[in-house]
Amino acid sequence: MEWKTDWGLRGRMVLTGFLLFALYIVFIAVLSQYVGLFAIVAIMGLFSLGQFFFSDKLALYSMGAKEVSEQEYPELHRKITRLSQQADLPKPTVAVADTRVPNAFAAGRSQKNSTVCVTTGLLRTLDDEELEGVLAHELAHVKNRDVMVMTIASFLSTLAFIVVRWGWLFGGGGDRGGGNQAPVIVAIVVSLVVWVISFMLIRLLSRYREFAADRGGAAISGKPGALASALVTIDSGMEKVPKEDLRDTAEMNAFFVIPIRSGFIGKLFSTHPSTEKRVERLRELERELETA
Repeated sequence: MEWKTDWGLRGRMVLTGFLLFALYIVFIAVLSQYVGLFAIVAIMGLFSLGQFFFSDKLALYSMGAKEVSEQEYPELHRKITRLSQQADLPKPTVAVADTRVPNAFAAGRSQKNSTVCVTTGLLRTLDDEELEGVLAHELAHVKNRDVMVMTIASFLSTLAFIVVRWGWLFGGGGDRGGGNQAPVIVAIVVSLVVWVISFMLIRLLSRYREFAADRGGAAISGKPGALASALVTIDSGMEKVPKEDLRDTAEMNAFFVIPIRSGFIGKLFSTHPSTEKRVERLRELERELETA
C-alpha cells in the first residue's frame, strides 16, 4: 500500500483545534464569572479525561453494540485483520451493533486503542468487496488520527449545548427580584454562540475528513470502485430502514460512513459531503488506477 499523508486534513485538524481552543478559553472565562474558575476547569477536565479514555466504550454503548470474538464473526475478523496489515495498523477491536441501519464507524483515542463497529444491517446489505471497502474507509479514519479530534471537538460542543439547554435551572427561579437571572442569561447566550460556531467548525472538518477517508480506504483496499458501490448501496438502503431505528442511531451521525439525513436542513448541516460527490471522486480515482 502506498500511503500518502493528507496534509490538507492535517492542516484542517490543527486549525480547527486551535479555533476551538480559543473559543473555549472565552467560554470558560465567561462561565467562571458566574460559577467559579476552579469548578469549571475541574468539571471540564474530568469530562475530557473520561471522554479521552472511554470514548470508544461510550460510542459502543450509545449504539447498543458489543465487542465480538473471532468465533462469533470469523469472516469479519479475517477481513479486518488483513486490511489492518495492509494499512500497517494494529488490529482494532471488532464490534457489532444489532440494528437494521446499514452503517459503520470507528472510535478510539489512538491507532493502538481503536474500535471498528459495523451493524448487522450493513453485514446483510453489502457483498464481500463492498464490505471490505467500508472497513478500509473506517481504518483510514484510524490511520489519519481524525477520530479522536472529532471526539474531543464533539464533546466540547455538547458541553456548550448542555449549558444552553439546562442553564435556566441555575437562574434562581425562586428570586422574585430576578437578581440572579442576568448572569445566567449572559452565560446561556455565550454558550449558544460557542455551540453554533463549534457546530459549524466540526461540520467543515467532518466533511473533508470523509473525502480523506475515502481516498485512504481506496489506498488500503486497492478497490475504490468497491467503496463507491458500497456508498450507493448504503444510501439507498437507508430509505428502507424504519424511522424509529434511524432516530435511535442519529446521535452517531458524525462518525458513520453514511450519515442519517432528514430534509433540507439535515442536508445543509450534514456532517458528510453528498454521496454523489464522494462516488464521483472514487470513480475518478478508479479510472486513474486503471490507466496507471
